[in-house]
Amino acid sequence: MLNAFLWGLLATSSLVFGGLIASIFNLKKNTVGIIMGFGAGTLISTISYELIFHAVKIGRGTGFPAYGFFVGAFTFYFSDMLITKMGTAKSSSTGGARHSQLIIPMVLAIILDGIPESIVIGLGLFEGGTISLAMLAAVFISNLPEAIAGSSGMKSDGWSRKKITLLWFFIVLVCSLATVAGFSLFTTTSEKWLSFIQAFAGGAILMMLANSMIPEAYEHGGKHAGVATVLGFFLSISIIILEHS
Repeated sequence: MLNAFLWGLLATSSLVFGGLIASIFNLKKNTVGIIMGFGAGTLISTISYELIFHAVKIGRGTGFPAYGFFVGAFTFYFSDMLITKMGTAKSSSTGGARHSQLIIPMVLAIILDGIPESIVIGLGLFEGGTISLAMLAAVFISNLPEAIAGSSGMKSDGWSRKKITLLWFFIVLVCSLATVAGFSLFTTTSEKWLSFIQAFAGGAILMMLANSMIPEAYEHGGKHAGVATVLGFFLSISIIILEHS
């Protein structure tokens, strides 16, 4: 259980690093977009070859991977819509779009994104006793631009470096506990339900990529974000091949 917590802590620690980077340096939006594109590429390959492929393999013939995939996707979709409405309502109530009014929706969105990823890391430890390096790298890299973008808004709104860092530490703690949950709560779960859980995470993350991460990467990074996405995909798939060779 301690190992699960530490691996979850390592995977999500990039949120703290991203917060520190943004609070110390003034990064250009183009740079953030390129990092975001790279993170999206790593997640795409990890979803395909580490989550969905494995879910289909252990849940073949049951339909559970398909059910989990769509339930995960639409769970994120409707939750994200609710969070967006919260942010819009807060912005309208103050007559402007100040970042400080959007902190709670942003935190909820990042936690909603991070929990499925963390649970899958814990499941990997439960099933094989080892961590997937590809999943670890994908989560670590993809968290960086989220933290950088969020922290840049906090910084422009007058948040201190200490306050920003404490917020990210809180989110990292929540996600690390989700890794422990993935490791400890599913010890008696059948393979078909494990396939459902993995496919659920894959669907949720894919919906997040399509609706948030990839559009923002292109908006900030332009066509360079596409190049970064390809490179991120290549890096992740290379790690997967090395792991299984």
